[in-house]
Amino acid sequence: MVMLATATVGFAVNFWAWALLSPLGPRFREALELTSFQQALLVAVPVVVGSLGRIPVGALTDRFGGRVMFPLVSALTALPVLYVGLLGRSSLATLLIGGFFLGVGGTVFAVGVPFVNAWFPPHRRGLAIGVFGAGMGGTAISALTTVPMVDAWGPAAPFLVTAAVLAVYAAVAAAVLREAPGRRASPAEPMARGLAAAGRLGVTWQASWLYAVAFGGYVAFSVYLPAYLRIEYGLGQADAARRMAGFVVVAVLARPVGGWLSDRLGADRVLAAALVAVTAGAAVQAFAPPLAPLGTIAFLSMAAALGAGSGAVFALVALLAPPERVGSVTGVVGAAGGLGGFVPPLVMGMIHDSTGSYAPGLALLAAVAAASALFTATVVRRARRARRAGTVPTTEIEGLRGR
Repeated sequence: MVMLATATVGFAVNFWAWALLSPLGPRFREALELTSFQQALLVAVPVVVGSLGRIPVGALTDRFGGRVMFPLVSALTALPVLYVGLLGRSSLATLLIGGFFLGVGGTVFAVGVPFVNAWFPPHRRGLAIGVFGAGMGGTAISALTTVPMVDAWGPAAPFLVTAAVLAVYAAVAAAVLREAPGRRASPAEPMARGLAAAGRLGVTWQASWLYAVAFGGYVAFSVYLPAYLRIEYGLGQADAARRMAGFVVVAVLARPVGGWLSDRLGADRVLAAALVAVTAGAAVQAFAPPLAPLGTIAFLSMAAALGAGSGAVFALVALLAPPERVGSVTGVVGAAGGLGGFVPPLVMGMIHDSTGSYAPGLALLAAVAAASALFTATVVRRARRARRAGTVPTTEIEGLRGR
């Protein structure tokens, strides 16, 4: 439990840093006279860098382990946090540079999943990975504290505080973390070969698509919801940030529930139900109903569904991927999830700039979620049943083993 708790705290701290620009997006927009698209780009850059960075970081974790990678990622993330706090807030260009390197914090997910996975038996991994996944609540810490710290202590304060926390965590992780007994490191092979091996597993691509929708939807809302609420409903910055934090908290609490249910009911069933709920919530919100109560119900329902769905995806990965490839598979799947969060804010910004409405973007989300629910209920479920019947091709069996 000490290893799980330490890894979860590391996930939360790094995600706190990763999400620092989002709560300040409306303020940067006013101060720098940004368009909706430029604001969306500013908050999306750390997302895409953190997402793509998970691919090599996951492969490195397979090789060197979380005991090395957790302190390293945390220490590296502290550097761009300090840069933005002290030097990088004067223009869109400097903020984009800082945001690019802030993306390092987002790669920590690909460190934690294989690390936690190795500590637990297969029948408990869904819950364990779900508990670790609750560390995505670091974005809620950012949402709740960033603006108040700026108002109380000045614009550099949240960045300096977060950098200090990252440095302390890096030191603690280096002293406390240990690898699981019997952990199987990946072979000493070129990274490209290891990633190619992960790419031959059927679970890699199935989970990538589903995680792009589930976790990508969560990330998209967590970075763009303050802007959406200010523009669509006229809320103040602090009120919008608090509501976004509420969305994040619900998603965070639902993630271990999704993992726990997956251990008992099967990840495909949990995913299909979650995606149907997202479809309904997005369809309702496309009509921009009053926030009290219908809009709030729609958003919180989507938060719970996206959180549970994200937990279910990695219950699938933790059980089905070969132990020595979990980091590489996690890197690819995690990248897909982050990229799933990168695209919607840009699309929403462009749609609003061109039409003056968010309805088409939310309708598109509903359509994608519905298609993904159908994919889960047919392709993913069929593959699982074929594995049990022993009729899956070799590479698919390797990707679906343990189910």
